[in-house]
Amino acid sequence: MKKFVKYIDEAIDNIRKDRDVTRRLLDDVMVYLSKDEQRHREVGVTAAKYVETLQRSNEQLVKISALLQKKESKQVGLTPDDKRDIFDLLQGGEGE
Repeated sequence: MKKFVKYIDEAIDNIRKDRDVTRRLLDDVMVYLSKDEQRHREVGVTAAKYVETLQRSNEQLVKISALLQKKESKQVGLTPDDKRDIFDLLQGGEGE
């Protein structure tokens, strides 16, 4: 169980770092876009990718929360779905 907690803590730390970097990049894009309407064509797709990254990190946090909630409900052991979700989180996947 110690490894599980270690991996969850590591995943949460990575999510927070990724969110921070993505948020700063998105802020830079927003400043760039605010200077000229024509710039939307140039960087609109990039801005959308940054927003997608933030959305995926939200989904990862929800999955981790669900795993922790199951653990707290005194469920014994991890289900195959739990194991797959943890593996996907550690691999950077979306769990789909």
